[in-house]
Amino acid sequence: MEPREYVQSYIDRARVAQAEFENYSQEQVDKAVRAIGKAVFDAAEPLARLAVDETRMGKYEDKIAKNAGKTKITWYRLKGVKSRGIIARHDEIGIIEVAKPIGVIGCIPPTTNPTMTPVHNAMCALKGGNALLISPHPRAKKTGVETVRLMREALQAVGAPVDLIQIIPDPTVEISGLVMSMCDATIATGGPGMVKAAYSSGKPSYGVGAGNVQTLVDLDADLELSAKQIAKSRTYDNGVLCTCEQCVHVHKTQYDKMVELLKAEGAAYISKPEEVDAMRAALFPNGMINKVCVGASAHFIAAQAGIEVPEDAKFLMIRIEKYGKEEFLAKEKLCPVICITEYETWEEAVANAKTNLLNEGAGHSTVVRSFNKEHIDYAGEQLPVSRIGVNMIGSSGLGGSYDNGLNPTATLGCGSWGNNSISENLWWHHLVNIARIAITIPETKIPTDEEVWGE
Repeated sequence: MEPREYVQSYIDRARVAQAEFENYSQEQVDKAVRAIGKAVFDAAEPLARLAVDETRMGKYEDKIAKNAGKTKITWYRLKGVKSRGIIARHDEIGIIEVAKPIGVIGCIPPTTNPTMTPVHNAMCALKGGNALLISPHPRAKKTGVETVRLMREALQAVGAPVDLIQIIPDPTVEISGLVMSMCDATIATGGPGMVKAAYSSGKPSYGVGAGNVQTLVDLDADLELSAKQIAKSRTYDNGVLCTCEQCVHVHKTQYDKMVELLKAEGAAYISKPEEVDAMRAALFPNGMINKVCVGASAHFIAAQAGIEVPEDAKFLMIRIEKYGKEEFLAKEKLCPVICITEYETWEEAVANAKTNLLNEGAGHSTVVRSFNKEHIDYAGEQLPVSRIGVNMIGSSGLGGSYDNGLNPTATLGCGSWGNNSISENLWWHHLVNIARIAITIPETKIPTDEEVWGE
């Protein structure tokens, strides 16, 4: 069977399932969404083991937490939300909003999240009445297939069409391209090349930009808590998440203390110029991230640079003094390595962070550790990012958590900065068309020219 015909066979089955599902009540839709989320939640542990064994990336314990945690909070936020038919009435302006499915959504998940991304995308897609076709990364296809098997079993158990969720068992670059061009819309959460391909597919796409989360530590920050949060964020799943913090900016008077606090949290500090040079060469040969370091341990990464660190070191902390294009180490590092640098004024800290972001990571996220409202506002106004987390753990907070208002997601849009179509966390409402019924308001007073243009 030719690749196009092969992909079309999946889409045809998805359309049949979606046509039936489109007529389901809100209660029936929610039952299906809950079922697939709960199935993955219950299987969080074996799916985590499968992912680590197959991809050789990340940490088993963290992938368990990721699989269970994301499904749980996603359902918690979706539960009780009206997503089918009339979803809102704005009587004061005479507008009624009606949600309508897009149809068949394509999903291109990354190697780093072979379970969490598909299940989140599936829950959001089904919430809007859609079907989902997944084309996994070849390095994570076994995990993807097992994840989908569990979700399909869950759909069958609640009487929903199983072909609402399908997966290509033997994906290729060509097949992924066809999925993107033949589905009605695509969620692309892979690397830059895949995301660019999605936006070039001729169909609506939701992609992500590169992450390079800057962490700005203000003078009034709780340094002990900040160190614990930064360490947890940087080491989560061996640092493969785009929300893991990448560079710590700390005031020069608190630099030494922060270094000691982070060392107490398991950091191996690298500050000698020759060792910093060696780390730069090992991590960024030819200016690009060394793939063997992605998701690897701190000890393994240090060994690539010929540097000895304790075998139980949780992460590497490297002192830098340059920013942006002048320092490769200030780029995104998909491994447990963080940079640390000092500043004299808050304005300088923000400027240095901005320089790093404009080189890589514009549109993604920043964490500000401060209780100074003016400083928080200033960072929010100056930094070219879509999310600014305040006093939170970047890895778990920026993708949405119980204690903040960001939608829980596996796909963090980066707006025009990251060449993305959205500048927020992907959610179910991005995967529906919303029709607006406009009702004339007879009593409306038409303003005079003087009332409109008068100063």
